[in-house]
Amino acid sequence: MVTRSGHRIALMAICFAGLSFVMPRAAAAQSSIQFNGGASIDPEQAYVGVAWESPDIGGRFRLRPGLDGGFGNGLRLGTFNFDLIVKFPLGQTGWSLIQGGGPTIVVVKFSDAPDAGSDLHAGGSYLFGFRHKDGFFTEFRIGGGGSYVPSLKIGAGWAVEIK
Repeated sequence: MVTRSGHRIALMAICFAGLSFVMPRAAAAQSSIQFNGGASIDPEQAYVGVAWESPDIGGRFRLRPGLDGGFGNGLRLGTFNFDLIVKFPLGQTGWSLIQGGGPTIVVVKFSDAPDAGSDLHAGGSYLFGFRHKDGFFTEFRIGGGGSYVPSLKIGAGWAVEIK
C-alpha cells in the first residue's frame, strides 16, 4: 500500500513531466487579441467587436471566441461567436487565408422602445477572410439559422499578438 505522501510525490512527478513536454511548445505558440469593425446586412448596422484567438491546436486549427456590438436600424445587437478557424499561408507573402465558423448567440434590444426588454436568439455563421502577419485582417461572415443573426458581416481589423 502506498502512503499519502507517496501519492503526492508521484502526482507531482507526473505533473512536472507533463509540464516539461508542454512548456517548450507553449513558449512558441502565440495567441492574439483582435479588434474589428464594419457593417452588416439584414439587419443593416454598423458594428465593433473584440475577439481572442488561441494558439494553434492540432495543427493549423485555432479557437476564436468573440463579442460584437451592433447598432442601427432601430436595434442594438450583442453577438457572441465561438469559432473554430483554420489558417492557410499564401506562400511567402505574409498573408494567410482564414476560414471557419461556429455557433452564434445574439442578444437583441430594440432601441426605439426602451421598455421592450431584450430577446435572445441563436444561429450559426461561416467566416472567411485574409490576415497579414503584421496584424491587419479582413473578414466576411455569413450567418443564418435564427432571426436577428446578421446575414452578412463585412469587416476589417487589427490583431495584437500576446507573447
